[in-house]
Amino acid sequence: MMKLSWVWIVIAIAFLQLVTGFLDFNETELSLIEAYDYGVSKLNYNPLMVGLTLIASASAKGAVCLDGTLPGYHWHRGYGSGANNWLIHLEGGGWCNNVRTCVYRKKTRRGSSTYMEKQIPFTGILSDKADQNPDFFNWNRVKVRYCDGASFTGDTKNKAAKLQFRGQRIWLAATEDLMSRGMRNAKQALLSGCSAGGLASILHCDEFRNMFPRTSKVKCLSDAGLFLDAVDVSGGRTLRSLYNGVVGLQCFFPQNLISNIRTPLFILNAAYDSWQIQSSIAPPSADPHGYWHECRLNHAKCSASQMRFLQGFRIEMLNVIKGFSQSRENGLFINSCFAHCQTERQDTWFAANSPEIRNKAIAIAVGDWYFDRAGVKVIDCPYPCDKSCHNLVFK
Repeated sequence: MMKLSWVWIVIAIAFLQLVTGFLDFNETELSLIEAYDYGVSKLNYNPLMVGLTLIASASAKGAVCLDGTLPGYHWHRGYGSGANNWLIHLEGGGWCNNVRTCVYRKKTRRGSSTYMEKQIPFTGILSDKADQNPDFFNWNRVKVRYCDGASFTGDTKNKAAKLQFRGQRIWLAATEDLMSRGMRNAKQALLSGCSAGGLASILHCDEFRNMFPRTSKVKCLSDAGLFLDAVDVSGGRTLRSLYNGVVGLQCFFPQNLISNIRTPLFILNAAYDSWQIQSSIAPPSADPHGYWHECRLNHAKCSASQMRFLQGFRIEMLNVIKGFSQSRENGLFINSCFAHCQTERQDTWFAANSPEIRNKAIAIAVGDWYFDRAGVKVIDCPYPCDKSCHNLVFK
C-alpha cells in the first residue's frame, strides 16, 4: 500500500506540471522515429493483422483518451501450449507536456481512438509465427494503445482545454477487461512496452505482478524505456525540464525506479538510443546553430568530438544499470546500436541478420531470461565494434 501511495503522489505532481505546461517539447510528438512504429520489415511479407477492440466498460470508469474517446487494444488469442499465457505490450509514442501540445495530440492516434488504425500488424514479439517469435508466438498477445500522453499514468483533467489525463484509469480498465477475458487464469505473463510504453512497463511492473496469484510466473520487459537524466549538448538537461517537479521527488526517471522494482525485470536498450539523441541529448533547442543536425540524423556523420560525447552517454547508461544488474532475477541486453524499440520490429527482434551480442539475438536472450534457461546480462562493446546492428538513419 505504501508503494502504491508513493506512485500516486508521483503521478499527481507529474500532472500538475504537465497540465500547467512550461516547455514546448513538440519533438516528442513529431519525432522522426515514430514513422517506424508500424513499419513492416521486408522480411515479413504477410504479417498477422489484428483488429482494434474498444473497451466498452472504460467510459463508466472515467478511463478515456485525451479527447474523451474510449481506449482500446489489439488482442490475438493464444492457443495450444500458450492458451493460458499472456503477453501485454504497452504502446509507446512520446509525451505531451503542456496544454498546447496535448490539445494537438488529442487530434492524433496518440490521443484519440477516433484516429487509431482499425488493424495493425503483429510483428516481432507480437508475431504469431514460431520462426519469427519462438517463445511467445502462441501466447495471448495484446497491444494496448497509448492515448493519455503520459506513459499510462495520471488521473486529472483540464476543463478549459477539454483534456482528460486518465492514463492510470486506462491501464486499470484495460487489465480488468483482459482479466475478465481469461487473463486471470494466466499461468505465465509478461508485461512489455516500447519507449514511453517501456517506461510504463517499469512504472506498472509491480502492479501487474500483484494482479496474479503467486503461483503464476510474472515478469516485465522494458524496451527503449531507460530514459536518462543526461546532460545535453548545450550543458543543460532537456529531459529533466520535461519531467520538472517529478524529478524533484526523485521518482519519474527510470534510473531512479529500477532498483525498487521487486518483480523480475529485463531492460533492453540501445546504448546510443536514437530517440534520446534526437530529443534529449541533441535536440534543436540545445543546438541552435545546427552543429549536431547531421550527426543526430545519421551517426556516420558524427565528428570525433561528437562521438566522444555519445560514448560518454553510453558510459552513463552503464553506470545507471550497475546496481540493477546485480540482481540474479533481472535481465539485461544493452547493444551498441543507434536504434529505438527493438522488440516490435521483426528485423531487430528475430531474423536471419538480427542484432546479436555473443551470438545471441534479442528474442533468444529474452526467452532464455523469462524461462530461466540462462541468466542474461549482456553488454555490447562500444561503437563501432558491433556489425550486427540495424542502425536507424533519417533523411
